[in-house]
Amino acid sequence: MEAGLPARLHHTPSAEPAGIVHLGLGAFFRAHGAIYVEQAMAASGGDWGIVGVSLQSPGTRDRLAPQGWAYTALQLGPEGETAQVVTVLRDVLVAPENPQAVLDAMTAPAVRIVSLTVTEKGYCHEPSTGRLNADHPDIRHDLDNPLPRSAPGFLVRALQARRGAGIPPFTVLCCDNLPENGHVVRGVVLDLARLIDPDLAAWIEAQGAFPSTMVDRIVPATTPADLDRVETLTGRRDEAPVMHEPFRQWVVEDRFCNGRPDLGAVGVQLVDDVTPFEHMKLRMLNGTHSSLAYLGYLAGHQTIADTMADPVMAQFVDRLWRSEIIPALTPPPGTDLAAYADALAARYANPAIRHRTWQIAMDGSQKLPQRILGTIAEGRAAGRPVPGLTLAVAAWMRYASGRDETGGTIEVKDPLAPQMAALWRDDPAATVDGFLALSQVFPAVLRDDTGFRAELTDALTKLVRDGARVAASG
Repeated sequence: MEAGLPARLHHTPSAEPAGIVHLGLGAFFRAHGAIYVEQAMAASGGDWGIVGVSLQSPGTRDRLAPQGWAYTALQLGPEGETAQVVTVLRDVLVAPENPQAVLDAMTAPAVRIVSLTVTEKGYCHEPSTGRLNADHPDIRHDLDNPLPRSAPGFLVRALQARRGAGIPPFTVLCCDNLPENGHVVRGVVLDLARLIDPDLAAWIEAQGAFPSTMVDRIVPATTPADLDRVETLTGRRDEAPVMHEPFRQWVVEDRFCNGRPDLGAVGVQLVDDVTPFEHMKLRMLNGTHSSLAYLGYLAGHQTIADTMADPVMAQFVDRLWRSEIIPALTPPPGTDLAAYADALAARYANPAIRHRTWQIAMDGSQKLPQRILGTIAEGRAAGRPVPGLTLAVAAWMRYASGRDETGGTIEVKDPLAPQMAALWRDDPAATVDGFLALSQVFPAVLRDDTGFRAELTDALTKLVRDGARVAASG
């Protein structure tokens, strides 16, 4: 180390075996689930250390390895910043480099939970139906090869290896923003297992566990400036910190097949049915986050906090909550949905959280079905107008064209980006027709709804003619 440079964060990891393998070791899990697990171990003991797995690139592994897998979690509150060092990780593997090492970790008898944050697109399913897309290139690979590429492939092949070795299955704990996420992942895993070995599928169905969960914490992407902030605050250089807001929530169905940490001791809500919590969060938080991301980006706002500082956008999202989303929800026990909306507005407006609209806008084709389109379909079926959410869909279409309101280029990150860009036409009606034909995005009930088609065309026409800010003003 050169003179005058700060010491780098370092920790000697525990030699105790891990109890959890986590697929998709991104910032969100490190700022949410990993902290809960570490606190549960501190409260009640247990060997629940985590082996993290990157399914794509070695970047996270390479930044964490010199630090002994430790990292700083920096809480960003309106009143100031608070840092903590998280040491629950035991190792980090990179699946493309050594898929067998990942399978070996998942097959270890000490591992009793495999959790996932691989984003909606990571499950290789059709968002409009929730079923496995057997034609997905990674699934086709995993059907023909014992060393998989996809998250479902790793789950199925690891469970296959455990069955062959006489080891009980692990609980699959999905922490992604999917409606009924445990049910969806169970279906995807069973679909793939049946294609590989029907007897394996029957074993998983009989003995495995796939509890649904709801996760909530705003975790903005870490920037180079954040590394300097952590260094200034702590006096140590950390190349892999995570940023997060003070608020956190984790609701989990208490259906584990092979033990779990004492999550209830650290504030996790263990419930019989997570569905009301899940719908509330997916629609009230994720649905409005996406709506603000598309309209805010088009209006020139870089972050959600910037968007909420625009009174037109703040009033728009308030109308979404009060008039279109809350009427479609059954509140979880003991929850006041209006108060929840007020709390979300305060969280969105937190100036310390620089959550980029571009980051939230990623993968919209995978996110809209569960975040927005379900609420639209239910509202239309009940005869409730949903003009704001319809405008949000139009804003997604405009964003997905790859051109903003000034003609500038948008870097659209989405599995369907080239296909969607090709659908854009100067005629809004023709554009709407093209997008509605995306059966992997729009359910049949909306594709066949001529009234929705007309209202979406009107919304897109106004958006193109007047711009996002005027369109959002009502």
